[in-house]
This record gives sequence, structure tokens and C-alpha cells, in this order.
Amino acid sequence: MAVGTRFAGAASLAGAALAAMALTGVAVFTVQAATCEDAGHYVEVDGQTTLVGGCLEPEDLPAAPTTRDTEPQTPDQGVDRLRQSP
Repeated sequence: MAVGTRFAGAASLAGAALAAMALTGVAVFTVQAATCEDAGHYVEVDGQTTLVGGCLEPEDLPAAPTTRDTEPQTPDQGVDRLRQSP
């Protein structure tokens, strides 16, 4: 019985190590395959940190969400998270 338990523990440890090595390999490949020459750097201006340079263009990002035209909810509207339904 103890041999089976040890084998099961060793097998799951080996499986986890194998998965970690595979994910590490994929991450290294992804970084090496990236075609970005300027990785960019951070600069602090007026107390705000800003990324300068890099490979991401503003057009690559999705549009910022617009504000809602509805009125803000009052505390008596919506779901009361402190009370459970009967």
C-alpha cells in the first residue's frame, strides 16, 4: 500500500514538473519570437509613471468604455449582498 502511495505522489510531482518545464519553454519561445526592437522604459513625469517606447501602438488597444447615460443607483436598488434570499 505504501509503495502505491509513493508512486502516485512521485507521478504527480513528475507531471507537475513536466508541465512547468513545458510552460517555461513556451514562454521562452514566445519572448524570442517577439519582433519588438524597443521594449520601452518607464519614466516618472509629474508624479505619474508613463511607459515610453515599446511595441504597442494605441491602435492596438480596444477603445475605452464610455460612461453610462443612466442615473446612478441608490442603495435600495439592486442586489443586497448582505442578505440571503429565503
